[in-house]
Formats: sequence, C-alpha cells, structure tokens
Amino acid sequence: MTSLSDIVFPSASEQPNFSHLLTELKRGDLSISNRLRSIIHDADFVREVAAAFGSVEEGPTEATGTVTLTRPLVANERCGSWYIPPSTKSASAYFKSTDGHDNAWKFSTRRLNLHLLEIIGRCDGCIIVDSTRRGKRIPDALSKTIPIWCAVLNRALFPSLPEEAHALHTPPNVVSPSEHAQIAALLPSFLAAFLALDLDLAPLRAQLTKPLRPLWITPDTPLLRPQTTTTPAAPRSTVFEDAHPVICCTASRRVAGGELREGGYVYVQGAGDDTENWACGLTAELFWAHADQLLDTPEGELPALVRGLVDACEPSRGAGAKKVAPSMAVCALAGVEDGEDRRCTVKLIPAVTEKQTWIVKAPTEMEVGVGKHKVASRNLRAALPDICGFVTRFLESQKKDDGSLAEGTTVLVACETGKDLSVAVALAICLWCFDQQDNYRAPDTKTIFNKDMVRHRLGSIMTACPEANPGRASLQSVNSFLMDYRR
Repeated sequence: MTSLSDIVFPSASEQPNFSHLLTELKRGDLSISNRLRSIIHDADFVREVAAAFGSVEEGPTEATGTVTLTRPLVANERCGSWYIPPSTKSASAYFKSTDGHDNAWKFSTRRLNLHLLEIIGRCDGCIIVDSTRRGKRIPDALSKTIPIWCAVLNRALFPSLPEEAHALHTPPNVVSPSEHAQIAALLPSFLAAFLALDLDLAPLRAQLTKPLRPLWITPDTPLLRPQTTTTPAAPRSTVFEDAHPVICCTASRRVAGGELREGGYVYVQGAGDDTENWACGLTAELFWAHADQLLDTPEGELPALVRGLVDACEPSRGAGAKKVAPSMAVCALAGVEDGEDRRCTVKLIPAVTEKQTWIVKAPTEMEVGVGKHKVASRNLRAALPDICGFVTRFLESQKKDDGSLAEGTTVLVACETGKDLSVAVALAICLWCFDQQDNYRAPDTKTIFNKDMVRHRLGSIMTACPEANPGRASLQSVNSFLMDYRR
C-alpha cells in the first residue's frame, strides 16, 4: 500500500506559472483555425451588406431603360481583403487608422486614394470593408480617416456648394462631439495641404455628380434594404439623392476581450488584422483559393499546410509595369519582362548585399540588394546616389541634340511588391533627373529640393498609380538624399 511518504510532489519551481498558463490559453484562442473560421463568419456578414446596400437603380433613359448598378466592395488594405473573396473585390483602398488616432488626425497626401472617385461616381458609391482587433466598434480608418477624406475632397471639388456639403460627418456613437469639433477645425489646413499638391482637379470633379457622404455599417446594424422613392415626376432612385454614399463596413463584431467561444470554435474579433503575427506567410488570396482545405485541416497540421501552400505559390507577376511619369515606370520583380529598346531597369533585391557586389549587368540594368521592409528603407538612403548616378548615365546616352530624350526612353524600377521601394526610388529619380514638366534635366548643383517639391511629385505619382504605397521610412530616405546629398 502506498504511503504518503511515497508520493512525490513537484517542487514550487516545477509548478506551472499561472501567467504562462494564461498566455498559452490565449495563444490557443488565437490559433490559425479560430482566426480562419472567424474570417469566414465575418465574410458572410460582408456579403449580406453587399446584398442590402450594393444595388442601385438608375432612372430609365430612352437608350437603355432602367439600369441596375452594383456598388462595389473595396478592401481597405491590408485587413479588408481577408473578408472579400477576390472574385467580388473591385478595388483596394489605403486608409490608415493612424491618420485617425486621437490628436494625430491627418489628411494623408501620401495616400490620396483618388482612384476611388471613378468607382464612386460610376456606381453611385462603394462599400469599403475593414476591421480591427483593438476592442473598438469601428476602426479609426472608417470612423475618422475616411470622413476626413470625404470632407476635404468635397471642399476641393465642390467649392461653390453650401456649407452643409462641406461638413464633417462622423459616427456619433464612436466619435465624441469634442473630438468631432477638433477634427472639423483642422479641415481648412487639410484642404490647403491637398491643394498645395497642385493636382489637376477638373478630371476628378468630372467623375462625380454629387459630394461624398460616409455612412457606417457594423454587425449591430439592422440590414434593411434601403428605401426607394418613386414619384410620377421622378425616376425610381435610392434614398442617397444628395450625395454619393461611401459605406464604411466594419466586418467584425465587437466582443469583450476580443474573443468569444461559440459554435465549436473561438470567435476572434478582427481576425484578419496583424497577419505578420499569425499567418505564417498565408495571404488573403491564398486563403480564398484554398479555404475549404484550410478549414478542414486539424489545427496541428495547419502550419505545415500553410507553409506548403506558400512555398508552392509562384510569385505573382502582377499587372506588369505601371507608368508613374512619362519616362518612369514601376513593377514587381516577378513582373519584369525581357529588356526593351531604350529601357533602363533598376532591380531592388530583397536581400542585403555589400555595395561592391551590386551588379551592373549592362549599361541598362542594375541590381541593388537593399533587403526587405524597414531594413530596406534605411539602406535606400545609401543606395540612392549610386542608383541615380546609374540612371543619369543611361539617360545621357539617350539624349538628342536638343537635350530631350529619344522617344520611348523609359526607366523601370522593380521591387518585391512593386508598390513601396520601387515607388520611392522612382520618386527620387523623377526629381533628380526631370523638371516639373517632366523634361529631362541633367543633375546640377543649382537645383535645390524642398519638401513641397517632393509632396507635389509624390501626389502626381500616387494619382497615376493608386495602388502604390511607399512607406514613411522609404520616403524619409528620399527626402534625406535629395536635401542633404549635395551638402
């Protein structure tokens, strides 16, 4: 018979730490499986929103009769794409929550999102999808950043309309009257910053027939189909008669603590957010392509499956080169095609290499190993003098007797995504080698750069290439190079 003295009790040092146990339980709640099931749950809600608010009927015309349009789903990146199957996603937007944080309100001249105006005007609005894990009912990008964007553009594009068309609209159950008033007081300065970009506003104004008006939909919103009005004197139309609706859809419902155990899994609020911390390289596109397989796989086997899917996925070629200026284009590395006549190519490789190993394969091709993410943005500062020098030598070789460039001369800059580093380098080259009218200008010691010049050129690039998303650190490297290099 076993006596008490025979029983071995674990020492205090061997006892599981309570904090450690809580951390492990939390990690289990935030597992890949729980996140993916939560995403599917929220995507179903987004589909319901599209059904309720996505259709709009235009009045009949002699040529076409009554036309039914569909308000498109727009993903606010990076989170929004997880909640919209690629087959139903019409576009991406880049509204940052940081531009709506308390006392940091901002109209971003770096993320103009002007490509949405054509969609909004053509379809009488759009539905922008986003989410958040931060215990909020609506992410700041939807509750404040987009309302600021709408108010500034209304003032810029419809200056003669009454003041009510220029008003700031925010969700009253999320934004306090005090915060609303503080943001509204900043709108004149935001408008001045936008107008300082000196963009051609006429084509933008032509895309819209009425001002923009943000509206907010959350999982707590009753999804009743919008009422319509029909009178003998007026065609059938939606209730949005005085403004194009910019419908801000929060995909996830707010739950205490961010997680809720239900239906055999733990629901995770904003499961598609912060993917760098859990997705193991899985992207929204890969998820939707293999959703059934991923959802049917046990949790313990999911990391291996995800790694296999990521490894088997060929790099996307993207949409090919995108012109950001008459003689300048950007693209993803995977989208670089064989050399063309009169083209110079700069490849920004996602591995850090020593300067002496940077490869100039020919007078028309250069490879620069700057690395990835923040490391690459920092390394860009040291690389820009060599890159701009290389491009200058190429452009000099293409110069005609009158000083202009031969027809078809192009500089192509490629990075891993075609949206960040390549855009920053293209910005630097545009300013270094071209004047404000895009005429070639041999670099000299007389030209003095300033931040207004950089903002103006960046605004034109972002208008030409809306999907561009250069990081703050990348742009800081460009500023540092242009303003300090000659000193």
